[in-house]
Amino acid sequence: MRRGHYHASLHLHTTMKGDMFTQSRLVPTSGYNTRAELEIKRSRFITTLQRCDSQAEARDFIETIRTEFPDARHHCSAFAIAHLDSRPTLHSSDDGEPSGTAGRPMLDMLTGIGVFNIAAVVTRYFGGTLLGTGGLVRAYADSIKQAMEGMPLVQRALLPSWELFLPHAYAGRYLAEFANAGWAYTVEYESKGVRVILSTMEDVAPRIARLSSGALNVIPAPGRIVEQSWGIITGGKPAEVGETRI
Repeated sequence: MRRGHYHASLHLHTTMKGDMFTQSRLVPTSGYNTRAELEIKRSRFITTLQRCDSQAEARDFIETIRTEFPDARHHCSAFAIAHLDSRPTLHSSDDGEPSGTAGRPMLDMLTGIGVFNIAAVVTRYFGGTLLGTGGLVRAYADSIKQAMEGMPLVQRALLPSWELFLPHAYAGRYLAEFANAGWAYTVEYESKGVRVILSTMEDVAPRIARLSSGALNVIPAPGRIVEQSWGIITGGKPAEVGETRI
C-alpha cells in the first residue's frame, strides 16, 4: 500500500457546515522561533517568540527562557493557543512587574495582530531608571511588535473531509480534477483501487456525481487540519503574500 498527499491552494475561513464548527487561524510557520532586543533607558527587553501548539508546550518554553536568563529580574510572558473547534486559550503573566503593565499588553499585541499558537517571553534586565506604568505598558507592547515583524504566517484550518474509492484506470483523471478544484487530498494505493480522502469547504458530492455520471459515492470522513502558506507580519499587521502551495 502506498500513500501520498496533496495540499491545494485553499481559501480558508470561518463557517458552520452541518454540525461541524470549521474555523481557520493565522499561526506562525512550524518550528518558528525568533528573538529581538529593545533598550529603553538602559533597561534591556529581550523578547523571544516561539510557535507552540499546546499549553504544555508554551509553559515548557517559558521555563526554558527562565533557565537561559537566570539572573534577569523579570520574565513576563503571554501565549495564545488556538483550538479549531472552540475558543482559544489565553494567558499572561506580569512576573513581578506592576499589575497589568507587562503580560496583558503583550497578550493584547498578540491577539490584536491576530496570530495564535504563539508564546512570548520578554526578559527584562533593569537599567536603574523607573519607566512608570505607561512606560512599561509601551515597552512591553513595543517589544512584542518589534519581535513579530517579518513573522512568516500560515493559515490553519479544520476542514470537512470525505472518502471515496477510485478504480486504478481512472484515478489519475479524477485526482487531476480534484487538484484543479483546489481540494486537499490524501491517497492510499491498494490492490483493487485508490482510496482518497478529500478535504475542502465545498460540498464535494454533487461534483463527484457529475464527474462520474453517478458511478462514484462519497461518504463523510473525520475533519482534517490543513495548513496553507499565507503571508507575513509587516508594519504590525498580517499581510497576505498570495496563494502558494505547501
